[in-house]
Amino acid sequence: MAGKVCMVTGSSSGIGKYTAVGLARMGATVVMACRDQSKGEIAREDVLRLSGAKKDDVDVMLVELASLDSVRELASNFRKQYTRLDVLDNNAGLILGKRTVTKDGLETTFQVNYLSHFLLTNLLLDVLRASAPSRIVNVSSDASQRGKMDFDDLQGEKDYGAIRAYGQSKLAQVLFTYELSRKLRGTGVTVNCVHPGVVASNWGRQSAGAMSFVLKFAGPFSLSPEKGADTSVYLASSPDVTGVSGKYFTKRQAVSSSKESYDEAEAKRLWDVSLSLAKIDPW
Repeated sequence: MAGKVCMVTGSSSGIGKYTAVGLARMGATVVMACRDQSKGEIAREDVLRLSGAKKDDVDVMLVELASLDSVRELASNFRKQYTRLDVLDNNAGLILGKRTVTKDGLETTFQVNYLSHFLLTNLLLDVLRASAPSRIVNVSSDASQRGKMDFDDLQGEKDYGAIRAYGQSKLAQVLFTYELSRKLRGTGVTVNCVHPGVVASNWGRQSAGAMSFVLKFAGPFSLSPEKGADTSVYLASSPDVTGVSGKYFTKRQAVSSSKESYDEAEAKRLWDVSLSLAKIDPW
């Protein structure tokens, strides 16, 4: 990975941080896209220590995924400092026990887990194409297997539930992965998604009530963040998956995702809705 530039969202802790460690350890320049500057800098020191990377090879850039303007600012700041992007790892995610709305007027889980990554990817696609062969990794979840796209209530205004919202956002990531893979055929840019397993991290720290109890109960049985990051690092770097695109991975193996995730009409509908919500011109 020497000479390659990788961006990892949500890399101040958990899977994201250890994805950054794994890529930096292999010689990549890693851009850690973090929400908080101080936490990002602390995580950067951890990444440098654990990977043995040079100081200049690990960078921190700020992004608030609950703000589409912030995502646009991240893409702009990245372009000012870097001329290539070999790997984009859309890792950040959350689950919320109660419905909240972002400054953009969108349900937070849907925007943070899916739509902001959809926007970031589109904003950086030309850099990824120019750097080809390059890779996009979307961190999804097996919650997508039970997720349903409700186009009449994408924002959970009529019926909100934490599991429902999370499952829908993760299914959206898979549908996005498959549709983007079709659109990128022949460009040298691949895109795959990954279920990292149940990982002990800060992933559910915003949850409350019964959801908080479930997450705490699962803690002792969860993977370490380092093990959870393994397949993300593999998809970002391994020659074994050169040219592989439009697949759903777990434990370094391509497996089947949900039946709904293979619905091309639904994927195209989600793509069009997402373009409108993120205010992106069709392509």
